[in-house]
Amino acid sequence: MSTKYTKDHEWIDIDGDVGTVGITDHAQEQLGELVYVEVPEVGANLEQGDEACVVESVKAASEVYAPCSGEIVEVNEDLADAPTTVNEHAEGDGWLFKIKISDMSELDEFMDEAAYKEFLKELDE
Repeated sequence: MSTKYTKDHEWIDIDGDVGTVGITDHAQEQLGELVYVEVPEVGANLEQGDEACVVESVKAASEVYAPCSGEIVEVNEDLADAPTTVNEHAEGDGWLFKIKISDMSELDEFMDEAAYKEFLKELDE
C-alpha cells in the first residue's frame, strides 16, 4: 500500500485498484470539531475532481473531492454517529470512502508524504 496526498488536503491509500480516501490531519485541524459527515452512495461513479462528500464542523462546511475517477465501493458508516472520529484519526479510522480506481494514471500527480509536508510548509510562509 502507498499513500498519496492532494493539494486539496485529501489522502488516498492505494491497495491494488482500490483507494481508501480521507482528509488529512491538517485539513481536520483547519476545520475544527466535526459535527456531521455526509458520505457518498455506494455504487456512485465519480470523475476525478467531482464532489464526493461533505464534512461539516462548528466553523464551516467543506466539500471533499474525488481524488480519482472510479466507483464508490464502501463508505465509513460509523461516521454518521461519530463524526469526530475524523478529528481523532483523520488518516486512519476517520477514512471517508473507498473507491475502485478506474484510471491509475490520475494518481501520478499526487504527492508522497515528504512532498506533502513540504507543501504544508510553503502554505505557512
